Amino acid sequence: MKMSIRTPPRLLELAGQSLLRDKTLAISTLEELPMELFPPLFMEAFNRRRCEALKLMVQAWPFRRLPLRPLMKMPCLEAFKAVLDGLDALLTHGVRPRRWKLQVLDLQDVCENFWMVWSEAMAHGCFLNAMRNKKPVQDCPRMRGQQPLTVFIELWLKNRTLDEYLTCILLWVKNRKDVLHLCCKKLKILGMPFRNIRSILKMVNLDCIQEVEVNCKRILPILTQFTPYLGQMRNLQKLVLSHMDVSRYVSPEQKKEIVAQFTTQFLKLNHLQMLYMNSVSFLEGHLDQLLSCLKTSLKILAITNCVLLESDLKHLSQCPSISQLKTLDLSGVRLANFSLVPLQVLLEKVAATLEYLELDDCGIIDSQVNVILPALSRCFELTTFSFCGNPISTATLENLLCHTIRLNNICLELYPAPRESYDADGTLCWSRFAQLRSDLMGRVRDLRHPKRILFCTDYCPDCGNRSFYDLEADQCCC
Repeated sequence: MKMSIRTPPRLLELAGQSLLRDKTLAISTLEELPMELFPPLFMEAFNRRRCEALKLMVQAWPFRRLPLRPLMKMPCLEAFKAVLDGLDALLTHGVRPRRWKLQVLDLQDVCENFWMVWSEAMAHGCFLNAMRNKKPVQDCPRMRGQQPLTVFIELWLKNRTLDEYLTCILLWVKNRKDVLHLCCKKLKILGMPFRNIRSILKMVNLDCIQEVEVNCKRILPILTQFTPYLGQMRNLQKLVLSHMDVSRYVSPEQKKEIVAQFTTQFLKLNHLQMLYMNSVSFLEGHLDQLLSCLKTSLKILAITNCVLLESDLKHLSQCPSISQLKTLDLSGVRLANFSLVPLQVLLEKVAATLEYLELDDCGIIDSQVNVILPALSRCFELTTFSFCGNPISTATLENLLCHTIRLNNICLELYPAPRESYDADGTLCWSRFAQLRSDLMGRVRDLRHPKRILFCTDYCPDCGNRSFYDLEADQCCC
């Protein structure tokens, strides 16, 4: 049956479904199929495991990208292999049908109902012109002109063995390196043996990687073996390092060598904008080495639950790459015995751009707060300020609230319950806490109209959580 774009959507759908049942279905038939029918029919063929139809449909795919990942939420390895078999037929013989435009097999996570929304919109012709006129894909630096098919995946390497889909796609790519590019934007390494990680990284175009997370209990051997690969990720924008502890068997000389090898890789990262380091023990006394190797201006810097020296904080305040920070998070970095002049200098340097500031559980006391108040009050772009877990008095808290009065963009402020709210044994006195909140509310309202201010308690010894309260309400806001 000859079909056109003017055929009513329901008739198109019925006609397309009849094609899926046609055992003599051929590519020539599919090339006459309106483009808007491909997404809903492909989705149906995949869900119903119509493998022969899938092989042919992927060979006649009229769009630049095939976002397959949302269809793989349910166990359907058979259908997935059928798609790969269909692509194999094209890649092996090199003869491509007239309408075939596929450049990217996309196995990255997108919204689960992506295909349903796309199919409904395409059935009504909403996306047809947009998909026909879509600009060439720019996701991978190596995709220029006539290039092999590019496969995009997300790698989450957390177990000793890979899931069946990832195993299948990696084996498929491994045997077809000359006609495929394997690209990965997001890489997470959460404990897999590095011999397995190495074999995977050798298959991936490392300059495509934009986000990396490495979360391991020990720095060795993962970090030392991963370091050479990090320097090859030249388009990396976000790096997350977590729970990296130097083994007690590593000598100071070995530690120094490890840090030097790792930090020099940052000289090659010309696009890094977001750097998160949580529970990374090798930073102590070596932060200057890392900071001196940064080649770009960071937008986000989070150094949390790390041990730093006072000299590290000073080096941080002098680093040219932090002058345009939008987010600064130093939560869990103990600053109790430090001079906070370097932090004052740091806040002054980023005052024009800083939007999010978190200084939770830093052990900051009353006398230290006064040092940073002038600089804090000039962070006019600040929208969120979190200061929980610092043992300050009611008077200092009131002074702090007075200094944030000029910050017109601030939407959320999080403060600790005042020190006077607790009994001598550390137990929160609820009546005293409620009265202090009420007094602070009156003082704040005399000065400004607050958007949202929350006070948090210390961690509960039973459940390990904090409770958050606003200035008036008695119920928990968490």
